[in-house]
Amino acid sequence: MTMTDRLKTVFGHLQSETHVHTQRSSASSLVHTGSPRFRYTRPGGFLTESQRQFYEDNGFLVIKRLVPHQKLDMYRDRFEKICRKEVVDYVKAIIGDEVNAIHTMLINKPPDPGKKTSRHPLHQDLHYFPFRPADKICCSWTAMEVVNRENGCLVVLPGSHKGGKLLQHEYPQWEGGVHILYHGVRDFDPTHPRSHLLMDPGDTVFFHPLLIHGSGMNRTKGFRKSISCHYASSDCEYINVRGSEQEKMADEIVNMVLKKHKIIDRSKITFEDIWRYKLKPVRGTKD
Repeated sequence: MTMTDRLKTVFGHLQSETHVHTQRSSASSLVHTGSPRFRYTRPGGFLTESQRQFYEDNGFLVIKRLVPHQKLDMYRDRFEKICRKEVVDYVKAIIGDEVNAIHTMLINKPPDPGKKTSRHPLHQDLHYFPFRPADKICCSWTAMEVVNRENGCLVVLPGSHKGGKLLQHEYPQWEGGVHILYHGVRDFDPTHPRSHLLMDPGDTVFFHPLLIHGSGMNRTKGFRKSISCHYASSDCEYINVRGSEQEKMADEIVNMVLKKHKIIDRSKITFEDIWRYKLKPVRGTKD
């Protein structure tokens, strides 16, 4: 059975009406103690008292149709495309046959709290990578819902990758602040034309790591979701960023990793080590 067939089978089970739930359960297979004590659940949440009691008694609880079918269809289609590596075919046309995934994210852009901190300053992705050449690196960015200027779509400076140069980055001096590691390009032509990428669910943009881009505020009350993945060719080689404009950023990332994993000895890990760990081969000439 193929991955696609298995996926369809799983979703078929999820959508089946024969699943056990709190209102339709076999008395012979489920435990109902009637105990008023709540040990495994917490008050004040989404669960009703009967749902809490069911979980207390049985150790599980099925919430029917929690995710709308249209969203499941969208997620399933995206997952199947990833399994078939269809997106990678486009990446191969840009960076070559030997493809490695180097950074993947599900971006959940929050509503702006009123301080404009949901903005992402204009930047170049190469600023964060310790490998070259830039032309062998590519990003794919897929909208999981309608993305527009209201919820903070991507904005790009078309042609800005042609300079062939990594510009200096720093934290922008924005009132209200900016998220950690949200560095922005320090010097660029403010008159350069900009394009706002309005996208529908499933639309994917591929872009060069030197392209100057960012995103605006999310002025809606919902979260703006997208999937981002960076790819690099096996032809890329690691570089030493010490003494370059990337050094400060590299130190920030290393310090974050050291703190998260409670590592005291800084010599135990380097910026290059982090990226080597993250790299995953996804397509090559031997496939």
